[in-house]
Amino acid sequence: MSAYDPLVKDGVAYALFAYDIGLSIALDAAEKRVKTMTERTPIKHQRRAPKYFDFQPIPLRVTQVSTPHKVGAFTTTPAVESVLYDFGAVCVTYQIPLSGPFSGLRALSESLYDNEVLLADSRRLVEELLAGVAPAVTRPQISGFYEDYVIFQVRELDAPDARRRLAAENPLLVAQVLRADADLSSEQEIRDAFDCEVSYGADDATLVDWASALVFAKAAEDTRAVLEFGQVQLLELRHLDHQLDAALDRCYEALTRSSRRRLIALAPKSDDMREIGQLQVESAILFEGVNNAIKLLGDQYLARLYEQVAKRYHLGAWDDNILRKLRTLESIYAKLEDANSSARLEFLEWIVIVLIALELVVPFLVKR
Repeated sequence: MSAYDPLVKDGVAYALFAYDIGLSIALDAAEKRVKTMTERTPIKHQRRAPKYFDFQPIPLRVTQVSTPHKVGAFTTTPAVESVLYDFGAVCVTYQIPLSGPFSGLRALSESLYDNEVLLADSRRLVEELLAGVAPAVTRPQISGFYEDYVIFQVRELDAPDARRRLAAENPLLVAQVLRADADLSSEQEIRDAFDCEVSYGADDATLVDWASALVFAKAAEDTRAVLEFGQVQLLELRHLDHQLDAALDRCYEALTRSSRRRLIALAPKSDDMREIGQLQVESAILFEGVNNAIKLLGDQYLARLYEQVAKRYHLGAWDDNILRKLRTLESIYAKLEDANSSARLEFLEWIVIVLIALELVVPFLVKR
């Protein structure tokens, strides 16, 4: 492999940190409470697309201010963008201006991977933001789950054919940047790093990977929005999967309790039924909200990009797993409801038996 290393004349790295902060967010109410600068805009299209192609509802973008942080040889800008989604997620984005040899992105990628400084600062910003918009959030609480991701947008290289030469002559360097691993050397890993590539024109390309993405384009707001949403969606699916696991554990406990109280009236407890029913409804609403927040059929390029994001993150497998757990939860709820109905009928039968017995015994007691 050649050591071809083009010069990045203009670029920016976006370090993303996604959190779940509640069951849902009333974005209009949150916008009124935010004191910093806000922006409500749909995806800015660089291509022709139907007007209906958009987020539903449009996320709320909030600009916060943070101390610039050194990340290797680079520094973040003071302005930090936080995007709130109606299904309870927020994504914090730091910007890092890029210039210099492309190989410098390899060290930056490694420095940004699990960066504790930016992670702690992003959580602080989310806590400040949540404190301000808490009345607009249903069940406000920052989840222990988070997703971090890096988008390297290379706007201009030092030569018109630099991107093609880089991919052809030094794919190892590209893979190392995408995987945040300077020791990567496997041919299979290199091929896999290039597996999810999307291109719209002759001069642009987007490579999607687990830890980061490389975007070669002068303008990429729409591309970045789809990549950002993919991270938020993955976060919410992980969070929902964890909630369903906990809900199923509680369901099994409720079933165990109901079997022990088989001869006691009103088993299982109505509290168990309400809790399980509420979990079932909330989980289904969150699942539908996350999966229906954005429609990509109006822009074929972004639709193909989202397909690559879904492929890389295995979103289809997450969906199938969650749907299976929702069906299991529904089945358990039905069994508990049947047990509850059976217990009530059995209790009524005992009442009838007691009344009949009293009717037979009482006359003899009265005669005496």
